[in-house]
Amino acid sequence: MSHASLLRRAAASLPITIALAIAPGAAVAQGRQTSSPVEFARQAEALSPGEWVWAENIAPAGPVLVYVDVARQIATVYRNGVRFAVSTVSTGKKGYATPTGVFTILQKDKNHHSSKYNNAPMYYQQRLTWDGVALHAGGLPGYPESHGCVHLPIEFAKLLFGATQMGGTVIVSGSAGVVSSAAEASVLSDIDHAGQPAEHVALAGGEPWRWEPQKSPSGPLSLIVSRADQRVIVLRNGREIGRARITMPDASDETHVYTFSGIVEGKYLWTVAGVPGHGQSPGDRVQPWLAERIAIPGEFLTRVRSQLQPGASILVTDAPVLKSNSGRRMTVLASAADK
Repeated sequence: MSHASLLRRAAASLPITIALAIAPGAAVAQGRQTSSPVEFARQAEALSPGEWVWAENIAPAGPVLVYVDVARQIATVYRNGVRFAVSTVSTGKKGYATPTGVFTILQKDKNHHSSKYNNAPMYYQQRLTWDGVALHAGGLPGYPESHGCVHLPIEFAKLLFGATQMGGTVIVSGSAGVVSSAAEASVLSDIDHAGQPAEHVALAGGEPWRWEPQKSPSGPLSLIVSRADQRVIVLRNGREIGRARITMPDASDETHVYTFSGIVEGKYLWTVAGVPGHGQSPGDRVQPWLAERIAIPGEFLTRVRSQLQPGASILVTDAPVLKSNSGRRMTVLASAADK
């Protein structure tokens, strides 16, 4: 029997489906689709460069959130707060660091070609910034080697492209080579998604909150809650439309990500994503203001709720958002890196 025949017979005997995927500029890598949560968990924890796992049956419907861990070079996909897909990635190399922060998907193009790098193919592109940062199929050597984008296995990129919606939330966190036990979330920067200076105006001394939805009239909301600064910042399409003073415990250093799932029996309910460091079960329906013990101005909260649509996200972090805070600053919707 030929060597090729032996390989085909061996593959047919595996309990999971193995799909070969060739990413542009990368070696052959394998993708795995599983049929049970147990098998999914086992596979997701033992991925080699270029490998991925997709188990959509675990969470078949609802808003999708993508969490890219730069430190571990891993992307995790959640639906209704439930993890259902994991892939190895390659992010920006030295000098081209992938910006960290909370992003919305601004554009989708399955046949995109680079306007900067010799018309290089960037299949299943999902744009995060207008100056070139995106999720797309690309090389996966097992370490950061892109010019700022997040490279994915081509078959995983195709599946993810089909699962996400315009305006979906993508969170990029951490630093290459610096692995922590809890995910470090990114907050605000001085650059917006178009590469222009971002407008972040501090509250006046006696001003409890500000609400200016006209600055970005439509699109998905992202709320950032900082324990360090006792503030909540509301962004829409990457532009700040509101902020408020809050009171909440600052003893925790855990990062929580919530996705709005809808109104049930008059309650605004969210699901919590299973990112490292959180203290609740993935998929739990919660009210984050209560779960995080946040005291927030009632009128401000009413105005936020009036703009909510399923898929909106809340990032709760101990990272600072105010310029007056001397703590380590991070970024949201930064666009300093090239694709």
